[in-house]
Amino acid sequence: MEIKSTQPISVIFDVLHLYYLPQYLPVYKQLLAQGIKSKFVFYHGIHDDVIKGIIAEQQLASVWVTSPEQACDYYLQQKADWIFFANAFRFLDKIHTVSKSAQLGHGIGPKASYYSKSDTAMTVRFVEGLYRCSRLQEMYPNDEFIDVGFCKLDPIINGDDVGFSMAALGLDENKPTITYAPTFYPSSIECFPKDWPAEFANFNLLIKPHYFSIAKDKYIKQKTLLEHWSTYDNVYLAKTADYSLIPFLKSSDILISDASSALFEFAALNKPVVWCDFLKLRWSYRGIFHYRFKKRMDKDFGEYADIAVHAKSYSQLFDLVNQQHMQPDMLENARLSLTEKLAGNIDGKASERIVDYLINHH
Repeated sequence: MEIKSTQPISVIFDVLHLYYLPQYLPVYKQLLAQGIKSKFVFYHGIHDDVIKGIIAEQQLASVWVTSPEQACDYYLQQKADWIFFANAFRFLDKIHTVSKSAQLGHGIGPKASYYSKSDTAMTVRFVEGLYRCSRLQEMYPNDEFIDVGFCKLDPIINGDDVGFSMAALGLDENKPTITYAPTFYPSSIECFPKDWPAEFANFNLLIKPHYFSIAKDKYIKQKTLLEHWSTYDNVYLAKTADYSLIPFLKSSDILISDASSALFEFAALNKPVVWCDFLKLRWSYRGIFHYRFKKRMDKDFGEYADIAVHAKSYSQLFDLVNQQHMQPDMLENARLSLTEKLAGNIDGKASERIVDYLINHH
């Protein structure tokens, strides 16, 4: 058994995008519980004011940069023991002269990019489950992969008070709650009718789109639809400050999603999911170019489908939602089986395992 070093370690989290934060925070809080301080590096952009509010709320030690180049200069100066990244970082060779790097992906979805993120080797990549760990090890035999589970869900598993008050959102506490969490591409958003919240009037609807659907100009049509839906009395549309999916997962009875990692995170909590198979594909992904869509998805995409009931078109959605609401245990066995493959051990201790590794290997 390895003996832990008695020297304190220093840790920095690289937050290129705000939606990386929910994966980092359980690790940060576990570090804090062990008396280890860490810093967060944020990148200036259109949501600086929102991020500053989150920094104050979470009491984060923070540094601001304008580019990966500037972040690299800061890391070279700081010489931290560990720097966390959620995706590739093009200056790793420089970073590795002074620090070790850890990759902690922000989702467990069905996209092939989950695996290609490891094309540039970090010192270690923390992975969710033995299946994905062994598959990555086979693809990149010289790299280090450690199965820790999916730390993003730790706060829910541990019973932390991370859910919403429906009343505070202006919704009805007596209604069942649905979260609709579409990804930005390929997305189901454009395939929903303008008045769909009216059909679901007996449910609270929490709409949690991907950050890009709100923040990027190329998805302005999605943003327009989302803002229209938010005018319905039974709808709460996530604000930019609602950067974390965790309160939505905690507070909902059913999830509607498409190719988003939210789908698998919700199923990992053994709650029913309705998977939208109807997607708005760009012309360059349709017809003879459909292979591009398949290439974008993981080779196990088809197997993961068993984790949910599937709406082939919007017209099937209402009946399937009601079915899952009345029979939430229908796909329980499939959810539990596939969750082990996708997310590993869901015991609320993934962040503990990460911190133990950091301490033992700095």
